[in-house]
Amino acid sequence: MNSAAFPSRDMLEDYAHRVYRYALLDHSGNWGMDIGHWDWVPGVGVISILEYYEQCGQPEVLAELEQWANLQLHKSEQLKVINSMAPFAILPALYSHTGSPVFLEASERVGAWMLNEAPRTREGAFEHTVTENASFPEQVWADTIFMAVLFLARLGRLTGHTVYATEAVHQLELHLKLLQDETSGILFHGWNSIAGNHMSAARWTRANAWIAVGTPMILQELEGLVEIPPSIRERYRRMMEAVIACQRPDGLWTTVMDQPDFYPETSGSAGIAAGILKACRMNLLDDACRENAANAVQGVTAAILATGEVTGVSSGTPVMPSLQAYNEIPCYPSLYGQGLVLMLLAEAMRE
Repeated sequence: MNSAAFPSRDMLEDYAHRVYRYALLDHSGNWGMDIGHWDWVPGVGVISILEYYEQCGQPEVLAELEQWANLQLHKSEQLKVINSMAPFAILPALYSHTGSPVFLEASERVGAWMLNEAPRTREGAFEHTVTENASFPEQVWADTIFMAVLFLARLGRLTGHTVYATEAVHQLELHLKLLQDETSGILFHGWNSIAGNHMSAARWTRANAWIAVGTPMILQELEGLVEIPPSIRERYRRMMEAVIACQRPDGLWTTVMDQPDFYPETSGSAGIAAGILKACRMNLLDDACRENAANAVQGVTAAILATGEVTGVSSGTPVMPSLQAYNEIPCYPSLYGQGLVLMLLAEAMRE
């Protein structure tokens, strides 16, 4: 793989601004790009916009997030499923910035639902429930770490209540244990608790990306609140070393990472690279891995159009019936694609 340096701060800011502005355009009726509703897709978008704000510090970016939350929060009451928990992850920060009790009350209300009512598998992991008209009984998906557990960790940090932090640790440990391929270290997309298997056994790249970037974000929130079992760091490091070994010469990863003939996928690649940078800063990975992230930035920025649209993003993907089916998922612009790329650019700006 050719070594690469990070683009200049000015270039990264330009890319990030374009990606951010494209996400805020009116995409009404476009499932993947419509930010005007409450679900995991806009949730990834707003989580990433918060990351962008923390780097650029522009008050108008924070104002956009506050306005979005005030407009959309009421819709969350009818959408109590694990995958739609994602947008709640910005509420602790909004409460800290604004002091608005609405954000704290909503956070504590849904936090109680997650602890006491959210469906779980026989192992105690959150069942991957979705707003779409689909049911995945007793299935554990990697997505849940980013979509739901991140919020719990942030709520624990905000309130100081260890019950949230303890559950976040429990869920992270469970997901890593249930999803990790003990042979390669890479994570499978999902686990079926009823059948006791990983279904199609796909080492899907975006699944690994959710945990690659979500784990250091969660551990950062939990630092000093609760004890972290050594197995979490050990499994994460093993996973990331195996994932990094699958990186293509152009800096990207294929949509199923151990299938080199499959198409390269931008969102998963961005999420993995953002996770690398976060993990290096937290001493979860060696600093030498920053070069892999720099290579990924080169590949990811090549997928950004002048308009700010991120290309090469695979559409919403359930656990597919076969490996080949993953390679047939079409690519469309999406807020999770815009978001994961924006998150990577924000991380690179810190470099």
